[in-house]
Amino acid sequence: MKESNRYAWYVVGLLTLANISSFIDRQILSLLVKPIKRDLHLSDTQVSLLMGLSFALFYTFFGVIIGRLADRKSRRNIIMLGVTVWSMMTTLCAGVGTYLQFFLVRMGVGVGESTLSPSAYSIIADIFPKNRLATALSVFSMGIFLGGGLATLIGSGIVAKLPTEGMVHIPVFGEIFPWQLIFLYVGLPGLIIVLLLFTVSEPARKNLIQKNGQNIHLSLSESLKIIFQHKKAYLFISFIVSTQALVNFGCSAWVPTFISRTYGWEVPRAGAFFGLVVVCSSISGVLFGGWYADKLVKEGKTDGRLRISVLAAILSLCGILAVSMPKAEWAILLLALPTFGLAAPFGAATAAIQEIMPNQVRALASSIMLFILNLIGMSLGPTLVALFTDFVFKDENLIRYSMMVLFTVGGGVGLILSLMVLKPYRKIIEAKG
Repeated sequence: MKESNRYAWYVVGLLTLANISSFIDRQILSLLVKPIKRDLHLSDTQVSLLMGLSFALFYTFFGVIIGRLADRKSRRNIIMLGVTVWSMMTTLCAGVGTYLQFFLVRMGVGVGESTLSPSAYSIIADIFPKNRLATALSVFSMGIFLGGGLATLIGSGIVAKLPTEGMVHIPVFGEIFPWQLIFLYVGLPGLIIVLLLFTVSEPARKNLIQKNGQNIHLSLSESLKIIFQHKKAYLFISFIVSTQALVNFGCSAWVPTFISRTYGWEVPRAGAFFGLVVVCSSISGVLFGGWYADKLVKEGKTDGRLRISVLAAILSLCGILAVSMPKAEWAILLLALPTFGLAAPFGAATAAIQEIMPNQVRALASSIMLFILNLIGMSLGPTLVALFTDFVFKDENLIRYSMMVLFTVGGGVGLILSLMVLKPYRKIIEAKG
């Protein structure tokens, strides 16, 4: 038993490492807003589309296809292929010379990264018992915040040392802008993870739907019917994590720039301090959320996995106060509250969906949830801030008010939905016995 526990945590560790890599790849752009705008002659809105829409379009579209495939084929092999694709596409960002090329390559990154989460959720649900599932999924989800935080924290130091003008010659790529070196640094190490994943075996599937003692293969229409059997609870959970993602992606994309424009700090310095906050508070939040959700379930609270989302929404609203602070240090310190809160429910919410779905539709159900999450969170989070800055306030130095809009929308809608989902979800779990 101890050996199987160690192996299960080893698998989670590798999947978390892959998750860290994926979020470093997508987060690093937030530190490069200024040089990208300068060298490619772009607006805030165009840069936000590189950080959000270009990635999210193919991430969300292919995610549903991958989810369907992961319910039938080897999830480990799907993840290995995906890590290879996103690492190579991130590396290719070092060679782009136009906005269109940049946009298309970021789409490729999205295709690769769409393979990870649906497949990983399904694998983890097969190697952990239900009473520890939220904790295990929270550790995997920690990669989201650790990757984003490390990208901001470590990337800030690298960006600070890069030349601010001129070109750099790199074999194969030729003459590139200095900031494009970052994509080589964060893209190529992902290939090491592919090699490590060869040590993972595809786990046996549990909780399969059977007929006459035989596992059955579901058509797409049958799978969707099962997924949306409890559509109110399922969709509410999906929209709750989407509002949390809206704020998370918006903050990840724009907080370093907000601090720079509002308080006069250099972006690398702002990114380093905010990255430290993200690493400490979000990791604490996601681990606390998973542990506390499992604790509530053990105590007999059938909606325990979703109670954490109420806390997340309340702490998200604290972000309004944080960006109102007169000093950068106070703003960064107070941003720890929404960062902690928004991280807390993610593993628990994904565990809630895994719990109510049979094995044959788990990956597809997760991918549809992620489709909604990324369509709202990843596509709109960075862009919402940019649109308000460019077209409502019409002054890039008023970005603080755009950040207030982000926290108000994400926190307010998230709180309402979190309170509304508790009863329908509780009924489903109680009916399952």
